[in-house]
Amino acid sequence: MLDKKTKEKVIAKFKTHPNDTGSSEVQIAILTEEIKQLTDHLKIHKKDQSSRRGLLRKVSERRRLLKFLDRDNVASYTALVTKLKLRKIPASLTATLKLEEEEATAAAA
Repeated sequence: MLDKKTKEKVIAKFKTHPNDTGSSEVQIAILTEEIKQLTDHLKIHKKDQSSRRGLLRKVSERRRLLKFLDRDNVASYTALVTKLKLRKIPASLTATLKLEEEEATAAAA
């Protein structure tokens, strides 16, 4: 859990307009900061399984938001990934995931 000052700093750095607190960019930046804190916690407390589960949940939420931002606004996605020093989702992997989703949808129909 981020303290209020840290969260405000992250929001101020990544907001897209003056009153922005919930855009994808801000949510991803906040999740990234929380992931860093949980990672440091788990380096010390290796057997803390509930925190590990929370970390995995935050990582998957961030991945989902990054995938949305990549589809919605590629320029913003690229800038955010560069600022946060994250690995980009390779275009070939993204294309493969889209193809698998389409095949699953076609098979279900």
